[in-house]
Amino acid sequence: MTLTHCELALLDRWQRGFPLVSRPFAVVGQSAGISERATLDIFERLRKQQMISRIGAIVRPHAVGASTLAAMRVAPDRLGDVAASVSRQPCVSHNYERTNTFNLWFVITGPDARAVASTISEIENLTGLPVLDLPLQQAYHLDLGFPLQGGPRPRRAKSVFAPGFCPDTTDRKLLAAIEDGLAIVPEPYGEVADSIGVAETEVIMRLKRLAQSGVVTRLGCIVRHRKLGYTANAMAVWNVPDDEADAVASALVRNERVTLCYRRKRARPDWPYNLYCMVHARSRTDALAVIDDLNVAGGLSQKKQAVLFSTRCFKQRGAVFSDQAQRVH
Repeated sequence: MTLTHCELALLDRWQRGFPLVSRPFAVVGQSAGISERATLDIFERLRKQQMISRIGAIVRPHAVGASTLAAMRVAPDRLGDVAASVSRQPCVSHNYERTNTFNLWFVITGPDARAVASTISEIENLTGLPVLDLPLQQAYHLDLGFPLQGGPRPRRAKSVFAPGFCPDTTDRKLLAAIEDGLAIVPEPYGEVADSIGVAETEVIMRLKRLAQSGVVTRLGCIVRHRKLGYTANAMAVWNVPDDEADAVASALVRNERVTLCYRRKRARPDWPYNLYCMVHARSRTDALAVIDDLNVAGGLSQKKQAVLFSTRCFKQRGAVFSDQAQRVH
């Protein structure tokens, strides 16, 4: 599908900074010179056509609830069935086939560490296969938003996390209420407010505070990259001494093509890698060129490394903060 200039401009502009006002789609429409009604129609159409998965929040890992990255080594003739079993787990938010002997990769998020551990155990019991558990140790850059129209790339705002801030029970209810995205209606925050029993003004105030504290790293359109032509989704991993990882990561995140950068626990001997970057590009050649630049910038050319390309997406949704995991397990 070809997007109109207006549709592409709206997607590009509102990947982050979605308006925290009573009628946000009216403000979004004003930025493109169109009415609130026309704006709602465009976003509803983009959602139905799966150009966007939702309009919602990206939440910093472990700021609320718990999460991990996991992987499995699956025989090719079992991959479809095993992937389906993994995707059925309510705490699995993303599930991909990647080009590696560890060929099934998924993210598990839940309201607490118990829900994550329970999901791993359930997957192992259902499939008879071990799960590689790779918990986050340090986040350096978390975004997944990037310019869609070419041209100069604007400098990204630095994500600042206030470690002393602790979301309360109502904050958690709010994040659970929007985990599948805001409703595409004139007053979406009002609908959220009604669902959790608070005033609309409190919903807006709390989302502002969650963003200012760094718990919410981005509020806006969560695009489906493949639908928009970014079909080369590369996860680059390196084995870097832990005491060097912070300095190396600071060099890598200066590259505007890096959408995620973090350090995770190794799983030796099967998985020695601890530093990860995500790059989304229109071709594998383009993605590999970016990774070459990262090797130079971080002095990583001689480090043990691997590049894993996504070949199939089995599931993609927002992180789970509701109690649905406890209701299933």
